[in-house]
Amino acid sequence: MLLCNTPAHSRGICAGMPVAAARALLQDLIVYPRDYAAEHKALQSLAAWAYQFSSQVSLYPPFALLLEVRGSLTLFGGYAALFQRIHDGLEALGYASRMADAPTPLAAYSLACCNHEQQVTGKSRLPAVLGPLPLSVLDWDQTLLDRLHGMGVRRLADLLRLPRDGLARRLGADSLLYLDRLLGRCADPQTLYQPPRRFRHRLQLPAEVEQAGALLFALQRLVLELCGWLQGQGAAIQELDIRLWHREQKQTRLKIGVHRKSRDAQQFIALLRERLERLQLAQAVIEVELRADHLLALDAQSLDMFGEKREQGQIDLLDRLRARLGDAAVRGLSTVAEHRPEYAWSYSEPGDSQQLAHDRQRPLWLLPVPRQLKTQDNWPCLQGRLELRHSRERIESGWWDEQDIARDYFVARNPSGSCYWIYRELTGDRRWFLQGIFE
Repeated sequence: MLLCNTPAHSRGICAGMPVAAARALLQDLIVYPRDYAAEHKALQSLAAWAYQFSSQVSLYPPFALLLEVRGSLTLFGGYAALFQRIHDGLEALGYASRMADAPTPLAAYSLACCNHEQQVTGKSRLPAVLGPLPLSVLDWDQTLLDRLHGMGVRRLADLLRLPRDGLARRLGADSLLYLDRLLGRCADPQTLYQPPRRFRHRLQLPAEVEQAGALLFALQRLVLELCGWLQGQGAAIQELDIRLWHREQKQTRLKIGVHRKSRDAQQFIALLRERLERLQLAQAVIEVELRADHLLALDAQSLDMFGEKREQGQIDLLDRLRARLGDAAVRGLSTVAEHRPEYAWSYSEPGDSQQLAHDRQRPLWLLPVPRQLKTQDNWPCLQGRLELRHSRERIESGWWDEQDIARDYFVARNPSGSCYWIYRELTGDRRWFLQGIFE
């Protein structure tokens, strides 16, 4: 047994116990085989997330990360504030963590493995701090550790008291080099992790999920990983690409968009909750995937360095409506350089609407189809005789697409004070039509 949870531990099961002995204590014990590939993938995901705290992140398989944080302490408000932020972030992702800070990578790793969460500021203190640690903390071959145990060496302090020449003969030059790197007597260069240029993380669910709302917990973890990765990249996004995987490699795709670029995890999670509450799954979900391929630079305005500060997790009404109703139900309008009113507008992305300068007075409310007006003595009427303004707008256009028109437009007012936009045909029966209404 490598690890056991709290209920198993309460029944007398502990790490290192043979599986047969554990099953003798608890017959319905559930044992999962260790998945090294999944562990390495999870470690890489954590490295990408941790890049927001340091530009120098190294993998130390199978379950450790090394971060150079000296250059980050001022930015994050000191050692305690930085480590608390990392701890809280890992907890939100569902991980238990043990952290330590030391002048050398191996010293920090050894202290964390032994649950000594402390800060060691100088190399001169390392022998005293590391001395009480057991030899099992050393990343050495078990045969070598057994040989030392047979010599009566139990702790690092016992090992460090032995003469170097004797250690070199008994343990080999590589083991002596390991100790020198542990104590900072020689350099210990690490291979730096390079985060991917795009985010694609897939998470297998522990059981099939049939209700969309139950997917929020797993997707929340992926969103937190994404936003940590974006923080390290100094970037933001405007769209989440979510894929819900069913059996036989079938998938359901969701798009969550925001009209302002962002990397606010709480904002994305709130929008996800809105969408999932209204989603009906056709099949049970076995895996979830989150993608972000199109990164956007985050400028000073998006960071709220000037002006009014934007609260974390705050959702614009526009984004909430799109999450509830879908992107197709929420659109913007833009004017088009076209004289004919029916073709002088187009749909646009919300927030990207454009308005062309126009020296004529036109209403915002146009009828889908112009309505013919009644006339009295060849004069247009609508709830009474209409009063026309003297200026008119003549439009003769559209011959190139066979939708040509020839009209005189007027702003008209009826006796009750309502204002309309009407026109008269310049050809044929020269009828009068209502085209729009002024509010």
